[in-house]
Amino acid sequence: MYFNVNEIEAAELADWVTEKDNQFSIIDVREINEINAGTIPDAVPMPLASLPVRLNELDREKTFVLICRSGARSAQACAFMQNNGFNDVHNLRGGMFAWASAGQPVGMAKSA
Repeated sequence: MYFNVNEIEAAELADWVTEKDNQFSIIDVREINEINAGTIPDAVPMPLASLPVRLNELDREKTFVLICRSGARSAQACAFMQNNGFNDVHNLRGGMFAWASAGQPVGMAKSA
């Protein structure tokens, strides 16, 4: 979708959730009302507009998967993070639409 943005499919992310316990973080960049309607369990809520001011909360050495409704906002967030020194960021291709369509669990986010 965006040049130089790594994308991950819902099935691969589901495998990561099962196999890579605590080795990466999922960040949901949708608005809070969207996140409250359901997200990938334990995703960290961080609406796109707040990302620039909250970037210092994130470890640049960690792996991140960014999600939104369809994959567009999270791709923008990935590009922004890459431009700010994050090397291991991935966009969930198709966003929550793809996640839910793949039959993956939808739950609550972590506390902000």
